Amino acid sequence: MEDVFIEHGRDGDIHVLRIANPPVNTLRTGVRAGLHAGIAACLKEGARAIVLLGSGRMFSAGAEMTEFNKPRQPPSLPEVFDAIETSRVPVIAAIHGSALGGGLELALACHARVASPTASLGLPEVKRGFVPGAGGTQRLPRLIGGEAALRMIVTGEPVAAAEAQRLGFVDAVLDGPLEAAAIAWARENLGRSFTLARRREDRIKGADLAAFDAAAAALLKRTRGQESPKGCAIAVRAALTHPFDDGLAVEREQFQKLVAGEQSHALRHIFFGEREVARIPGMPADTLPLPVKRAVVVGAGTMGGGIAMSFANHGIPVTVLEQSEEALARGLKKCEANWERSLASGKLTQDDYAKRRALLSGTTDWDAVKQADIVIEAVFEDMAVKQEIFAKLDALARPGVVLASNTSTLDIDAIAGATRRPELVVGMHFFSPANVMRLLEIVRGKASSWEAIATAMDVGRRIGKVNVVVGNCDGFVGNRMTGKRGFQLERLLLEGALPQDVDRVMEAYGMAMGPCATGDLGGLDMGAAVRKARGTVAPIADAIVARGRFGQKTGKGWYLYDDKRQRQPDPEVQALIEEMSAQHQVARRRIEDAEILERMLLPMVNEGARILEEGVASRAIDVDVIFANGFGWPAFRGGPMFWADRMGLKAVRDKLAHYAATTNDPNLKPAALIERLAAEGGSFTAIGQKKAA
Repeated sequence: MEDVFIEHGRDGDIHVLRIANPPVNTLRTGVRAGLHAGIAACLKEGARAIVLLGSGRMFSAGAEMTEFNKPRQPPSLPEVFDAIETSRVPVIAAIHGSALGGGLELALACHARVASPTASLGLPEVKRGFVPGAGGTQRLPRLIGGEAALRMIVTGEPVAAAEAQRLGFVDAVLDGPLEAAAIAWARENLGRSFTLARRREDRIKGADLAAFDAAAAALLKRTRGQESPKGCAIAVRAALTHPFDDGLAVEREQFQKLVAGEQSHALRHIFFGEREVARIPGMPADTLPLPVKRAVVVGAGTMGGGIAMSFANHGIPVTVLEQSEEALARGLKKCEANWERSLASGKLTQDDYAKRRALLSGTTDWDAVKQADIVIEAVFEDMAVKQEIFAKLDALARPGVVLASNTSTLDIDAIAGATRRPELVVGMHFFSPANVMRLLEIVRGKASSWEAIATAMDVGRRIGKVNVVVGNCDGFVGNRMTGKRGFQLERLLLEGALPQDVDRVMEAYGMAMGPCATGDLGGLDMGAAVRKARGTVAPIADAIVARGRFGQKTGKGWYLYDDKRQRQPDPEVQALIEEMSAQHQVARRRIEDAEILERMLLPMVNEGARILEEGVASRAIDVDVIFANGFGWPAFRGGPMFWADRMGLKAVRDKLAHYAATTNDPNLKPAALIERLAAEGGSFTAIGQKKAA
């Protein structure tokens, strides 16, 4: 039986076309063909208006990206839009859930748009590395004006139905069951003259191009080297300066150029990867999570408070447990301050703040653990302390309750060994600030059951995290890999680079912060403590800490900081580095940016290969998703393993061997997996796909 992607219904002379391509109604070939034929059928059968909506949970999530690398089959979206725009009766898009990307472009081509109050509408193509390619950059400005459209398209952020109506691209927000309400609205508006978006000129005529260009420059300043926002600005500007069809040609040119580029491939790699990491190799398909209705977080510090906020932000009651009333009050006040900042900036309503605050409670009474469905420990990194806490939690928590540690480096098996339920102990490594960062490393100990892993994953999903299941080792995946670049950072500084040189190169690559600035933010004394515990040294970094330079919290670290925490190079640091070079008899030289980048990234790639060899990560995409969501790696670069694949693993092997020899860094001896893949002409991505299959 042939798949039916469009359902054709009718209410008298009002016809209804429903997109039926679950789960998100992407506009695959069958959907496009069904729409094209459906419109013709409605007209043939005497429809006086056509209501177009999505079945299931949304209108449409847009284009089917899996078709991007295949020959496109007719009809194209523009051909569907032509059928809509030449229809002799109005076609009305009725939007519930989300209308995103090509889904919103479909709605923009209609004669009118109505939406349910909870609908969300946006053009997020910029986040996939290209521009809207079916007229979105030309129709939206004609409906809401150039600058408003620019902001939506360059940021890729959706707007709610009420805001869409205020801006002018939704005609009505309708209460009640949407299909019935949309049919009633269509009937009420029979005989009304609708002006298609492509024919609108009132919002773009006489546009202030200087103001538009200034707005574009301000938006593009935040994009750190990503190409698609520039393409979006060019395409939207064309709507203000070109006839509609000529503007479409500009949009199409930008789309085709960008979608074929490496940045778009990288962004789609991460996009699909975030879905792939939810599938855990080896986990039985019938594994179910344990029910979690209430959480307890042990520790009200920065991490504990952020974790607790994540629960409250997503509607799950949470209790923070602290040793003293003073520490508890301090932690709760910090949570309130974070919410109040969101309230002041307009990101949070007073009602939402009240609901979230009501879900957060605090106590110093350990009996609170008895009421928990999951307990997450978030105290400082000390094994003895954690083992003591877990023994206490084990005695208090109900049987069958998962106990999780937020440790970033410590052995989950050793922590689990302090309990009588090691099968229910897992790592849940959040990233700071935990209420903002999306990544959650879920650490599977040798005794952790699939049920415990499924529970941690379900909780992570419910609080908005991207879960990646990893194995148990020192530093797990992310911290283990970043830890391996420390030797090369020291060598670069000894050989001629300065902190600002290294950070400039990494930030130009797209990192949110370079390694020196990141160290200052987290506290250089923390890094020194980790090195001391591991018996390693970093001569320059240790000398910086010995001078009381701990980073932002002391106003000086690798950099000097003003009262607004703005950094600037410090001559004292430069003098110290040059002194260390002389002590180590290293002649300083100018180091090119390309070498700095390679020497910062290759140690992580090499360690990533070892992590894959050991099975700590199941697939290369797991590593890339971790870095894109937890370590400031720009998604438009695709992650460290994607970067290595693009360089070619033969080149990676040769560069590692070269730098291992010239810098005397044993960590850069090419991993066995790299040696093998280089010899075979293979890639990390391919081996990851084989494992996933």
